[in-house]
Amino acid sequence: MSINQEHTPLVEALRKYDRNHVVRFHVPGHGGGPGLPAAIRWGNLPGWDVTELAGLDDLHNPAGVIAAAQQSAAELYNARCTFFLVNGTTVGLQALIAATCSEDKALVLPRNVHRSVLGGLLFSGARPVFIDPVIVPGFDFAAGFLPDKLDIALRQNPGAGAVLAVHPCYYGVVGDLAGVDKVCRRHGVPLLVDEAHGTHLCLHPDLPADALSLGADAVVQSVHKTGGALTQASWLHLGSDRIARERVADALRLLQTSSPSYILMASLDAARRQLALQGQSRLDLLLALAEEAADKINQIPGLAVLGKEHLLVPGAVDYDPTRLVISVQGLGIGGYAAARELAAAHGIYIEMSDTNNLVIVLSLGAGRSDVLALVSALTEISRSVGAGQTVGRNCNGLPPAGPPLPLQAMTPRQAWLAGQKKVALEEARGLVGAEIIAVYPPGIAVIYPGEEITPEVIEYLLQVREIGLHIQGAADPTLTTMRVVDI
Repeated sequence: MSINQEHTPLVEALRKYDRNHVVRFHVPGHGGGPGLPAAIRWGNLPGWDVTELAGLDDLHNPAGVIAAAQQSAAELYNARCTFFLVNGTTVGLQALIAATCSEDKALVLPRNVHRSVLGGLLFSGARPVFIDPVIVPGFDFAAGFLPDKLDIALRQNPGAGAVLAVHPCYYGVVGDLAGVDKVCRRHGVPLLVDEAHGTHLCLHPDLPADALSLGADAVVQSVHKTGGALTQASWLHLGSDRIARERVADALRLLQTSSPSYILMASLDAARRQLALQGQSRLDLLLALAEEAADKINQIPGLAVLGKEHLLVPGAVDYDPTRLVISVQGLGIGGYAAARELAAAHGIYIEMSDTNNLVIVLSLGAGRSDVLALVSALTEISRSVGAGQTVGRNCNGLPPAGPPLPLQAMTPRQAWLAGQKKVALEEARGLVGAEIIAVYPPGIAVIYPGEEITPEVIEYLLQVREIGLHIQGAADPTLTTMRVVDI
């Protein structure tokens, strides 16, 4: 089969998306340009695509302009030091796990961590000790975990290398991180925080407290998500001396590209300046916009926007109002169907959807006209459903209750390095899983590499397959087969 070498499918798809003048409620948070720092928006980006030349410093051994830019970010966030990341928050989390954990030092973490954490476990060889997060009633997604559960986990696993928390979760909700930090201090274990969605938290008093201010020893933030940088641009802050700076630097040298993008690093520097000089004033406008949006959407029949009145469990103590979580359960349609309708009929693209909810990111680039377009589109969808028109009726049932955490037969690294094979889901009982399978909602891994596949896990996945819920991580997205360790 001959391929037309004049064809540029990705370029053409991006041009089409850009030409359509769509409404963007997703990351990156610059909104396609309006939220970008001026230095990046009007800079000569092709001319900035360079390498480690004289006067431009070296990311892996910074002593000049990169070091100065990192120090400015550290001062803004009240951190001991800051590392620029050009491989996203993924590489920051993996470096922190590698710097603190090993085959002899377990990592204690919630079950709803980002899938990039698996890379850190594989690299370090650490044994994961999972804690179940709480589920937010009515919206059915996973939030934070309870300090009491962490205390039990650390007592049962003395000598743990670190604790990892997510603050906030993908849905913008934060748990009791201050309580988690107290438990970590009592056990002498460093606290690592995935704050990918919280670059902006420390910049406004009406937002949840940021992780560093609550005592975290290390924090990774996706500056491209809510800070105005370009995609993949993140940074890692160390908040204390409980984690050796040199260990983190060494891990980053191994894991980050040896050809870092100066455009991404420049976007971090420019985003830091914009956040420092304009962050609070921009967030003033954004919070007012978020309040207006929530008020209007809550008036639409069948819809409900997450608010403090919904945080009825101890592991959900506050939320970021600039991330609108909209339950569509009252419409009788699924979140996926509603998201497709927003895009296809209204040119509105959102961050994510699950069986029950839509997640809307109001970024620094959002405007009031965008919010009014969203409200208008949701109103039309609500009317269409009420009139009996087909918008995509929810053929999915409610998510079944998740199974108990399976027993670990081996570490993720051991499972990854072992031989693997595929078996039918119904025939996987008693075997050891070799992949992550997570179900949305609630976004919690049902099975992790190295865990025994129990009858409860199989029964749950069979229900998920029948209902048609969204899954992530599985090599076979139909769940006809599973990848297992070939012992």
